[in-house]
Amino acid sequence: MTDETDERSPDAAAESAAAGAATAAAPAPTKPEAAPAPPAEISRRGLFSWAAVAWVGFSAAIGGCVTAWGRFMFPNVLYEPPTSFKVGVPDDFPPGVVDERFKETNGVWIVNNDGKLYALIAICTHLGCPPNWLEAQNKFKCPCHGSGYYKSGVNFEGPTPRPLERTMITVDPSDGQVFVDKAQKYLWEQGQWEDPDSYIKLG
Repeated sequence: MTDETDERSPDAAAESAAAGAATAAAPAPTKPEAAPAPPAEISRRGLFSWAAVAWVGFSAAIGGCVTAWGRFMFPNVLYEPPTSFKVGVPDDFPPGVVDERFKETNGVWIVNNDGKLYALIAICTHLGCPPNWLEAQNKFKCPCHGSGYYKSGVNFEGPTPRPLERTMITVDPSDGQVFVDKAQKYLWEQGQWEDPDSYIKLG
């Protein structure tokens, strides 16, 4: 009796086994990846919005540069009143009067006292505060730390270490007006109040 089973050579059996293994190891087909969507186009309104933002930023930068340049070209300058000025004729200052008309504008009092006309600088010699003239108490009084001065300018109370300072005061021969020059100061403690240019002799 003939055997119906096909006899295969060893090589054929090996090839058949290899083909089966390859078929089993082959990956399953995958779906193709979707193509990335094209970027959305910028609308006309969006374009104008970005352009407006850019223009505002540019304008702000230019404005800052112009401001800085202007500050450089025109720096802050403190304009002070002139150190020399005229205050009127001697008869405008009655005896015993402390004239305060020039305290705010020029920083001095014009005083007619004991037959002399002199100009006191309205700055406390303690820490530089402007004192006040107290008519009822007949004295200068500093509101900062309580320093007090007689009408002559000599200190007598408070922490101030020395009298008020006087300025140069003369009569201009061309028009007879009283001329004050704050650039020239006279100090009591140095004996300078006896200088002829530190007062005007009256009568």
